[in-house]
Amino acid sequence: MNGDLIMSSNLIKELVENLENLDEVTVMVCPPFPILSSVSQQIQNTSLLLGSQNLSEFSCGAYTGETSALMLKDVGCHYVIIGHSERRIIMQESNEMVAAKFIAAVDNDLIPIICIGETLEEKEQGLTKQVIQEQLNLIVNNDNIAQLERSVIAYEPVWAIGSGLSANPSEAQDIHAFIRSIISSKSEEIAAKIQIIYGGSVTKRNASELFSMPDIDGGLIGGASLDASEFLSIAKAINK
Repeated sequence: MNGDLIMSSNLIKELVENLENLDEVTVMVCPPFPILSSVSQQIQNTSLLLGSQNLSEFSCGAYTGETSALMLKDVGCHYVIIGHSERRIIMQESNEMVAAKFIAAVDNDLIPIICIGETLEEKEQGLTKQVIQEQLNLIVNNDNIAQLERSVIAYEPVWAIGSGLSANPSEAQDIHAFIRSIISSKSEEIAAKIQIIYGGSVTKRNASELFSMPDIDGGLIGGASLDASEFLSIAKAINK
């Protein structure tokens, strides 16, 4: 929840002007709801993609303050973030609600970016893999597995978000491989194709090492995305 129309316009302008150096990288921005339409117009005829930070699990109706998948598509969104840790913790979104939002997204041809990850307390108790398994259970089941083919999973350890701390590359790789193994137990083909990206204090200083890991397919960038130069440096690290 940062920025305004002027800040957003300047940020997008700088990104668009430098996209030609990122031919092999998919780059997407997820601005706040009121700015989506403006950004959508600004990125027309560019390779920059648009996503939303959230959506409602409901298609329409008396849900004041909510935004539906169809509304997001109408303003040009291709992706939507679901289950971000801040929504799970602050807004008390349950695994069941996140799974319902997953269905709402895929049923309307939006690509969901499914966020999962453990808190510091859960990490210290050795519960990381248990937490991740529980967060994925309702999504990676026999009814939904085919829908994962057009999905992205983002591992974002809660203890690393905005803290300046980041999982070390081998630690992050271990969890990404574990996530892929969960999917592989249902479909080896989808497990091989699905993008599993990392989020949690990614910077231009640690990006190259993180993205060199075999099961880390990109990044979900938070604070660093508010600085075009920093964000572009991270994207270039993926391009190497």
